Amino acid sequence: MMRHATMLVLALSLMSAVQTLEAQRSAVRRYDATSSDIGRPTAYAVQRGSWRRELPHYGKWLTAAGTVALTVFAAREHRHSRRNWDALLTICRSADAACAVGSDGRYLRSDAELLYQRSRVFDRRANRWLLGAQASLLVTTALFIIDLRPGQGPDNIPFPGDLAVTPLPNGAAVGMRVAF
Repeated sequence: MMRHATMLVLALSLMSAVQTLEAQRSAVRRYDATSSDIGRPTAYAVQRGSWRRELPHYGKWLTAAGTVALTVFAAREHRHSRRNWDALLTICRSADAACAVGSDGRYLRSDAELLYQRSRVFDRRANRWLLGAQASLLVTTALFIIDLRPGQGPDNIPFPGDLAVTPLPNGAAVGMRVAF
């Protein structure tokens, strides 16, 4: 199970590190699909060459996919834990002494103890996957914030001139103008 996740992360890392080939860099094209002057770099080519802009732009989607994948792995481990726990409860409901606990805190029946230990192992794994998913979500959020470009976002961020607050004797009136 851990190998699959490691291989997935490794494959996604390798795919994100792919560079453009020399032939792709030499023929810079404009948005209208006509060749531009090859000797003179365009603003698009300069921007495209900057890894500082591309890392957050594409990395946020990679980490978002990682968050989803880690959450799916956690859900799978939780299902395994729940299956073992339900089997333990079935044993405990079968007879009064079926879930008797010894002086050391362990179940006296070996099958009940085995189901309990397996449930705990799967539950710990699910917790680790969820911690990884939360860390990946934090990185994704940071990359989304880093990728914001001033002046190129939606018109309502950060409400320039459209939001008005007027003080009143018993509070304040808030008004906002929305264009349709």
